[in-house]
Amino acid sequence: MPSKDYHMTSPVQQVDLTNCDKEPIHIPGYIQPHGCLIACDSAMRTVLRKSANWSEISGLPDDIIGRPIEEFFGNDLVHDLRNALTVTANSSRPAMLPKIKLPNGKTFDVAIHRYKSVSIIELEPASDDSQPLHTAQLMIDRIRDADNVDSLISRTTRLVKAMLGYDRVMVYRFEQDGAGKVVSEVKQPALESFLGQYFPASDIPQQARALYLKNTLRIISDSNGVRVPIEPILDASGEPLDLSFSHLRSVSPIHCEYLRNMGVSASMSISIINDGELWGLIACHHYSPRILPMSMRIAAEMFGEFFSLHLQALKQKKKLATAHDAHASLDKFLRLAAHHNNVEELLVENLPDFNRLLPCDGVGVWMNERWFSIGYAPPELLAPQLGRLVSSVSEGRVWATHALSNHLPEAESFSDHVAGVLAVPLSQVKNDYLMFFRREIVQTLNWGGNPDKSYETGPLGDRLTPRKSFALWKETVHQQAQPWTEEDRQLAEAARVALVEVAFRHSELMAGERAQAEVRQRMLNEELNHRVKNVLAIIKSLVGNPTQEGRTLQEYVSALKGRIQALSFAHDQVVRGEGGGLLRDLLDAELSPHRSPANEIEAYGPSVLLDSRAFSVMALVLHELATNAAKYGALGPAGGKLSISWALDDVGECVISWHETVAATVTPPTRTGFGSALISRSVPYDLGGKSKVTYHTHGIQAEIVLPARHATAGPSAAVHETAVGTHKDYTPYSAEEPLRVFLVEDQMLIAMDVEYMLEAHGITNIETSTSSAMALDKLKTMSPDVAILDINLGTDTSIPVAYELLRRSIPFMFATGYADGIMIPPEFAHVPVIRKPYDEEALMAIIGRLVHKTVTA
Repeated sequence: MPSKDYHMTSPVQQVDLTNCDKEPIHIPGYIQPHGCLIACDSAMRTVLRKSANWSEISGLPDDIIGRPIEEFFGNDLVHDLRNALTVTANSSRPAMLPKIKLPNGKTFDVAIHRYKSVSIIELEPASDDSQPLHTAQLMIDRIRDADNVDSLISRTTRLVKAMLGYDRVMVYRFEQDGAGKVVSEVKQPALESFLGQYFPASDIPQQARALYLKNTLRIISDSNGVRVPIEPILDASGEPLDLSFSHLRSVSPIHCEYLRNMGVSASMSISIINDGELWGLIACHHYSPRILPMSMRIAAEMFGEFFSLHLQALKQKKKLATAHDAHASLDKFLRLAAHHNNVEELLVENLPDFNRLLPCDGVGVWMNERWFSIGYAPPELLAPQLGRLVSSVSEGRVWATHALSNHLPEAESFSDHVAGVLAVPLSQVKNDYLMFFRREIVQTLNWGGNPDKSYETGPLGDRLTPRKSFALWKETVHQQAQPWTEEDRQLAEAARVALVEVAFRHSELMAGERAQAEVRQRMLNEELNHRVKNVLAIIKSLVGNPTQEGRTLQEYVSALKGRIQALSFAHDQVVRGEGGGLLRDLLDAELSPHRSPANEIEAYGPSVLLDSRAFSVMALVLHELATNAAKYGALGPAGGKLSISWALDDVGECVISWHETVAATVTPPTRTGFGSALISRSVPYDLGGKSKVTYHTHGIQAEIVLPARHATAGPSAAVHETAVGTHKDYTPYSAEEPLRVFLVEDQMLIAMDVEYMLEAHGITNIETSTSSAMALDKLKTMSPDVAILDINLGTDTSIPVAYELLRRSIPFMFATGYADGIMIPPEFAHVPVIRKPYDEEALMAIIGRLVHKTVTA
């Protein structure tokens, strides 16, 4: 570790707990001292910035600002670095180059990425371990057969501690109010336990959480270490260097203070991401300085991604099991009700079963002006007031609050016993309710250690200790319970349907409601069961397949990411399409990113509907064919022609023909890789069909036959025999023709991502709105060339904006996430739809079609 002490004034203001949520931690102006850094222009020609320890670490000259990078790196190394940038598709995953030897003979592990038109190169002294893929596979193998969430989390903490060697490893889960809870822990015996402890949301500010989503692995080598400044801190335009994706990014002084007050010298965290949201962290603490080598960081990052996928699948499996158990209890209640004349007596007898229906601390029934309860519940004296409150706010629906005293001041007198309530109406005509209760969240903490133990305070005071921050949080959540989740409300709604049917079991209206609820639940059960089994099985196969000889780690990760993205699209379509999807939709999704004026695509066939199994398999097969065509064939830069046709034959089998023609001579591969094996074997193995790939002198031809049981004629088959994805010639876009884009998106980070994509293609005139009302108001004074409308804006939709744009003949597209497509009215059936998360190439292709231009960088 360098001994030089760097003292330099930071452009960031003095930070403490009162303003740490505004600290710009992505532009600290400093790096950690275990490595060095240089920043170049986008093309990697000239050095623009360097860390102050550049010469000390690298052994190269210090006066490099403004000089060509080849002068001190050499042409060969610069060539390798540029190639690494080229094959790295995502700036959030820097290219890793282990054991790179500099011209002066020193060896370093190098990370390089390009962000905001700046190429950032980070050097760290080379580590001994150079097999990150092997390490990641070992770690993944030990958790892949975990069959429940608790087992997965418990195994993970033990495994990460054993493999990475930190003194303490925790899984830290974020609660609905933003606070964090340590749900699993493995530590050195002498350390105090944090298991079960809560930490307030302010301990991890929002801007830090946003970085955890963008950069999924974060290390701190020494909380007492010096901060090495970037020179110059501001460029000629007055902008600091954005280190959002840098491994060496320096640490907030307030966070270092926090760690020191806990006695922690070094830390590492792996983000756990579910459905695009930060679920939690795998947090590691060490009580002496520690640098995790680059090879181990690569392994940890890959392990973290598999852990997130596996956790999501197991959560869905658990949700399915919970729903099944709940409905089994309700079915039992319904069977009993068929032979019971007194509904009130039946409810009271079954209160213990209702207490197990969803997570709660007590249950009560207010019926016929009488009160019955078990567990933690309000006293009988206050039951009439509670019943009147629920009657005034519920409007005959399930109603819930996690802060009852905000609605009923009298509840303060028993808030230590009951702080939250979820009420289920038992009748549409009487004020009778089944109520579930939760205790105050502070009363339900399960401490693993002494919550009153104090830590040494730092120069900013004891408010920076975790015990003090917990005390502040305790005041914030006073008289509040754990919030009720959407799953809780769904189970309560299922109970409402069952109970209403009991109360009106001779009513045809209520019988119809029950039948509809049962159909919806059966569909949900089948959907979740199908999705869990397939996701686990297929992802195991994809991740577990070894890399081929000669392939780099970046190529392996890029191929794996593309395959999982194709699988993700297939499963989204299965959920939206009641168990399957149209073949032409799948083709359009896979071909859209590869359309360009350089190639010609013809795709033609009738409307064919694939079942869920065939849709998932064909998603992977077509992805591999399209990817190979983009790399080596008709969809590559050299151009060519791709012809795809499909039809149902006399026995109902779907015959698909994929034919590529290129000018160059095609050389058949000398060996079969995983992608080729997937194309040739998955259809016969998984579907009982046929698959054959033939190489010709100037192209390839693939013939795929899907059995009739997996493919049927789709809707309006007779009138939908039209070409899909055929290329058009559009007028090229040029800087002299500025494009005005109107973006309606309620999520700030997503809107920023779209703006970055547009700006990368020369589109800078971008206007953003976060609601339909704001958008309609702005449209009164502006006329954009094209618009991008997120369909679902939280409690709002962008459909009113779409009607206004349609009236004014302004072209637009819809953007949709999981299943928002069902919200599009029929009159917008012609409007193109882009799936979220946004794919940059697909976005620019749709804009090009809408404005009759091909938008180029």
